[in-house]
Amino acid sequence: MEAEISLSYKTKKQAKAIADAVAPDNVKIPEGLAIETVMRERKVLTHIECRSSMITFIATIDDLLAAVSVAERSISTIKNY
Repeated sequence: MEAEISLSYKTKKQAKAIADAVAPDNVKIPEGLAIETVMRERKVLTHIECRSSMITFIATIDDLLAAVSVAERSISTIKNY
């Protein structure tokens, strides 16, 4: 199973902050799972490949989107501070 998640932001600075925030997820991953997150212009692109279960695949996507949500709220809070 594979997924490509593309998220767009208003600025390159925001995209970089989000990509940097979720990049640690690229390092420690279980066998059978591959995750790569990169920034291109104002987009954060994440490719997920899972050779194990559907549960792992869905949980990985859910974890990624939760981490992105936290990073987005943090950026928003800092901007409004």
